[in-house]
Amino acid sequence: MATITTRAAVAHQAHTGWEITELQLDDPKEHEVRIKFAASGLCHSDDHITHGDAPVRMPIVGGHEGAGWVESVGPNVTRVKPGDRVVCSYIPACGACRPCSLGHQNMCVKGLNAGTGMFLDGTYRFHKDGEDYGGFCSLGTFSEYAVVSEWAVVPIPDDIPFEVASLVGCGVPTGWGSAVYAAGVKPGDTVVIFGAGGVGSNAVQGARYAGAKNVVVIDPVEFKRDNALSLGATHAFADPEEAHEFIVEETWGQLADHAIMTPDAVTEEMVNRAVLMTGKGGKTTITAVGHLTEKAVHVHAGLLISYQRQIRGALFGDCNPLYDIPKLLGLYRRGDLKIKELITNTYTLDQVNDAYDDLHAGKNIRSVILHEG
Repeated sequence: MATITTRAAVAHQAHTGWEITELQLDDPKEHEVRIKFAASGLCHSDDHITHGDAPVRMPIVGGHEGAGWVESVGPNVTRVKPGDRVVCSYIPACGACRPCSLGHQNMCVKGLNAGTGMFLDGTYRFHKDGEDYGGFCSLGTFSEYAVVSEWAVVPIPDDIPFEVASLVGCGVPTGWGSAVYAAGVKPGDTVVIFGAGGVGSNAVQGARYAGAKNVVVIDPVEFKRDNALSLGATHAFADPEEAHEFIVEETWGQLADHAIMTPDAVTEEMVNRAVLMTGKGGKTTITAVGHLTEKAVHVHAGLLISYQRQIRGALFGDCNPLYDIPKLLGLYRRGDLKIKELITNTYTLDQVNDAYDDLHAGKNIRSVILHEG
């Protein structure tokens, strides 16, 4: 093994977009693997970096949804071997820390350096001209190659396309699990989903799979509303007030059981509207992040107390990577979960900024970088 050169999309500062840069990439160390990426999902969370809404150390290599081959391994790696097809989980799962042992792999302590890309030994693997570059979520899938922890890789079957696999590293389980696990949707429930993009589309599928009677989507983009209906939403509205009126009528005034927040960015107005749409014992689950300088959760206490409403956050949809990634791929194989259908467009690494321009224009549900070679 030897240090190699890789092309990567790097954010040097906020509001300047992604810059394609050649970096030096170290060999993998103990419990680390070097991945040759075939596909990388273009998640909205990476876009928050370039808009100044993510507290990360820069310069940073973007990308936290990626799938490809194990190119080489460091000492004492047991989970995978060179040549294995894998998907990266943006939250590692060591299986041995306190959260993992309690069944909460989505909060594994090995993921503490997500915003810096620094490894647990205090060093970095990406470099240029003597400067260290981190990988977002200690991954950096907007690169042709990256060194990652072995705890952050999950083997995938040979028949799963890499572009499909890349999306189960974050967006699919985050949305699906937000409905099935974090919210705890039950058969017959009424569920309201704010935002029908990459994560919200999977919250729709999760709510449908869990047996919700009404899956009501709110999104200002007609294309996304239509797509949500094709994925199992029962109703879709551009305006929250119109949705509220429908829910009052449909539930005979009992209101929704759940509101799930998966918009581009959560705002205080959205959260208040969501809470008011839930009835007695209702729950509002917040999955999307807000703007860094704004406080989005600011609700009158009486609204919670009088109806025993709840507000909670969800990380990775409460999913366990080692269990849920294979399970979701199994649902995809059987046709019970649409993943390939979520991919509106594919791009090359050099087109990463064009891809995010298209996202802002409402043209994409999910987009994927296909790495060459």
